[in-house]
Amino acid sequence: MYDALQIAATGMQAQQLNLDTLANNLANVNTPAFKRVRLGFHDLVTRLAEASASTTGPGQLVSTRGRLVGVAVSSPTRVFDQGELRVTSAAMDLAIAGEGFLEVTLADGTRAHTRGGALKVNEDGWLALATGPVLGPGIRVPEQASAITIDPDGTVHAHVPSKAKPVGLGKIDLVRFLNTAGLVTLGDGLYQPTALSGEPIAARPGDSRIGTIQQGQLEASNVKLTDEMVSLMVAQRAYAASVKVAQAADEMLGMVNGLRK
Repeated sequence: MYDALQIAATGMQAQQLNLDTLANNLANVNTPAFKRVRLGFHDLVTRLAEASASTTGPGQLVSTRGRLVGVAVSSPTRVFDQGELRVTSAAMDLAIAGEGFLEVTLADGTRAHTRGGALKVNEDGWLALATGPVLGPGIRVPEQASAITIDPDGTVHAHVPSKAKPVGLGKIDLVRFLNTAGLVTLGDGLYQPTALSGEPIAARPGDSRIGTIQQGQLEASNVKLTDEMVSLMVAQRAYAASVKVAQAADEMLGMVNGLRK
């Protein structure tokens, strides 16, 4: 019965973490390019007795029984399925149709990667994300430039008053990872590689599965409300079941304490 209480406690704790994960997914259903997180579970075995094949007599098998002690949560996995591309018609909005990532430079000089988003021209004239990080290729926009266009292959053009035709400002490259689930999340839709993800593999937009750049669009969150709500109800039921187990074990212990000789 003591094991039952411990098992019930691990079940409630696991489902609480599951609920927190689902709540975060639902809270970010309208966050551009947000990738949902999936939680996994595995069983715990702290005491596993060895069964002996030796016998103490004819037909007698000596064995002991191992005891399971609940459930634990595996490392959260971020799912990088493609979200719906939504047309915004804003020239500074950018999305990626495919598996690629944009490379950006953070304020401390380190590199990070993103699935796109709203762009801006910062105070130094560099093309950057609206949240601040500068695009990795280092594309500088002339002060008098207007009507910035970005082709599907990443080529950036702008109209300059002194030029009759649009001027090429540079080219945006994309990168991909062998294992996107190994990326570490920094927030604001930014990710950094780890040993699990592998180093970024650079490629031109349109090559292989890396995808193309879509101007005037934003990638929506890949959270599906129906799936998350169903998972929420399942988590609630599982939590309630663990509570019932704890209550039953407590009642049984109460009965034992109430025994009289």
